[in-house]
Amino acid sequence: MNDRYGYGTDVLATDWRAPRRGRAREVAADPGMVVEDVDTGWCGAVVGVEKVGGMQVVHLEDRRGRRKGFPLGPGFLLEGAPVVLTAPVDRRAVERLATEREAARRTASGSVRVTDRPARVATGSRIWVEGRHDAELVEKVWGDDLRVEGVVVEMLDGVDDLASLIRSFAPTRDQRLGILVDHLIPGTKETRIVQEAERVSPWVRILGHPYVDVWQSVKPARLGLDAWPVIERGRSWKHGILAELGWAHRTQADVARGWKKILGTVRSYSDLEPTLLASVEELIDFVTVPPPHEE
Repeated sequence: MNDRYGYGTDVLATDWRAPRRGRAREVAADPGMVVEDVDTGWCGAVVGVEKVGGMQVVHLEDRRGRRKGFPLGPGFLLEGAPVVLTAPVDRRAVERLATEREAARRTASGSVRVTDRPARVATGSRIWVEGRHDAELVEKVWGDDLRVEGVVVEMLDGVDDLASLIRSFAPTRDQRLGILVDHLIPGTKETRIVQEAERVSPWVRILGHPYVDVWQSVKPARLGLDAWPVIERGRSWKHGILAELGWAHRTQADVARGWKKILGTVRSYSDLEPTLLASVEELIDFVTVPPPHEE
């Protein structure tokens, strides 16, 4: 076909109605971006977007520092090309959403949340902890992980007779026992008890933390403190702590309420001291015995 006028073989095969500068694309009006208003020729950097009289307005500042507002939308040029300005993305909101989505993927212990596997039937392995508060803290941070593994946490009423309790449990390779002990530091009564108890069986592991009470394993910053208060000898540690915090502290009910407030500040493993984290994680690894077909 003779193309004497230069239209090509099919004039309708191209976008013959497209503007000379090209079609406008949407661009977020981010601060600092330099654009030109087509109607007035005003050229300036975006300094803000706000809602005025039910309409969004973009404010441009020219090189002399003068500012002028224009309706947000079409009618602007960016580097000579037409654009439709849209409200800038709230990057903090985007980052916050990404953080929330990542948090939803993980348990409080930081492990990837398992969603396609039901909790295992409880195995014979156990983790023993000293007292209700220890158990509640372990449940809050590691509960999801322990349910997936089928490991049960049980409370001890002190460790004075620990060796005898271990003999009664009779741990084996497939039914292991992990024990978390409070205030486990050299030279203490607890250390001597643990050394004796560890001789009972190779399938028991006893670890601890150096704190007087598991309360201290919560980072003091979560309570607005630089450090946990020092309580003098002879004074009830928990009652003393509550008094130093300015909370009710006279009765056991006050202690229970105080612990609930402290526990409520714990959102994840990052709110706990590394010493406790290391001990609990090691105990979980020790007692987590894979089923025979997984070995």
